[in-house]
Amino acid sequence: MTTSPQETAPPQTAHGSHPQRWLILGVICLAQLTVLLDNTILNVAIPSLTREMDATTADVQWMMNAYALVQSGLLLTAGNAADRYGRKLLLMSGLAIFGLGSLAAGLSQSPGQLIAARAGMGVGGALLMTTILAVVVQIFDDQERVKAIALWSTVSSLGFAAGPLIGGVMLNHFWWGAIFLINIPVALLGLVAVAALVPESKHKAGDRPDLLGAVLSTIGMTAVVYAIITGPEHGWTSAQVLVSALIGVVVLGLFVLWELRTGHPMLDMHFFRNQKFVGSVAGAILVAFGMTGSLFLLTQHLQFVLGYEPLDAGLRTAPLALTVVALNFTGVGAKLVLRAGTPAAIALGMTLVSAGLAAIALLGGHGYGGMLLGLIVMGAGVALSMPAMANAIMGAIPPEKAGVGAGINGTLAEFGNGLGVAVLGAVLNSRFASLVAVSAASLPAALAAADSAEEKARISDAFASGLETSQLVGAVAVLAGGLVAAALLRRAERGESA
Repeated sequence: MTTSPQETAPPQTAHGSHPQRWLILGVICLAQLTVLLDNTILNVAIPSLTREMDATTADVQWMMNAYALVQSGLLLTAGNAADRYGRKLLLMSGLAIFGLGSLAAGLSQSPGQLIAARAGMGVGGALLMTTILAVVVQIFDDQERVKAIALWSTVSSLGFAAGPLIGGVMLNHFWWGAIFLINIPVALLGLVAVAALVPESKHKAGDRPDLLGAVLSTIGMTAVVYAIITGPEHGWTSAQVLVSALIGVVVLGLFVLWELRTGHPMLDMHFFRNQKFVGSVAGAILVAFGMTGSLFLLTQHLQFVLGYEPLDAGLRTAPLALTVVALNFTGVGAKLVLRAGTPAAIALGMTLVSAGLAAIALLGGHGYGGMLLGLIVMGAGVALSMPAMANAIMGAIPPEKAGVGAGINGTLAEFGNGLGVAVLGAVLNSRFASLVAVSAASLPAALAAADSAEEKARISDAFASGLETSQLVGAVAVLAGGLVAAALLRRAERGESA
């Protein structure tokens, strides 16, 4: 007699939740915060790395990109492994690998060594980002899960806001390696706490591992993300970018065909027949698209148009993240999601993100006041929509596939991040080029080549106009995507109730 796959679940209370769930959430969010802080701190450390390691521009880019490439390529595979072999085991493995990679990075003597260490940290980061959300799904019941996921998503915003400040303080008192070595005590603390508190859970499936699916998904995602990362540098029509994108699309196509044919798929493609899942997927991509694309434009707006230094510019984007933190730590976002329902929360949240982008475009051109208003409105929108969509994605996937669900959520965020930078950056460049006839590839280079103050003013105005246009395009895309995602989710809920 064939038995159905079983899920090894953690001990539950009478209400279906783990008795130490909030303490466990604090532990795993600390681990996640370490990963997120490390990436934002590294942005501030780039001048120090360039000077002290004699790193070239290409070296610095690979120090940043090695981590993102490895992590994004492994997210689906890491989530599947967590479901199969145990989420606690993979969470501890991720902490250990991330800690060892941080040690290697802090002691690196050359750019090549640091790039290799960052790639190793990417392996640990992939394991952490998938298992953390999977554990949250396992230890919280349906009523508290929305609030828990809201707090989990808030950690991302907290890392974004605190990273530049912590990085600046550390680099003023220590050498650049300290930004990596500080991860080690946190990783050790996390290991001890996870071992003592987090229950093991895994899917007791008798099916064999989908090794070919893991290989295809890793190669395909890595190639696509590489094309997105290198597009702005080499040009979207360059052979390097096009070949990488083509390889990624072809390999991911083969991955889909294989997953449809194999009896033990790593990613069940039938999820995409679920309107609730498809609506959540569309919304998650567009929130990441709007948030990352707008921040990409904002940093240029603050530095090139309003004249702030890099660290000052980074700190002036913090109100967006701080608004997310305030709304989610006080529980306002989760309460609204529970009261209004997921579709309404997503529609309202995405509308606010769109309105914030439009406010920045129309009011932020001549000073920081209008931009501040837009950042706060965007933050409110992200606080509502991001947890609602993460909860919808995880709710549309069976609990025994929680790791794969977390991997999908992380992969979508990476894809949306790259898409936002690519599309809105292309709109900016196109508008800028249509207004002024310059051959330079960037605003600083165009200003340096200008012959007079009048020409410099005309070039600056053209760049500001390009920023405004691209931000408005982003606002329209986010609004339309949010309404479509909400409509799909509403339709799916009506179908379920019927």
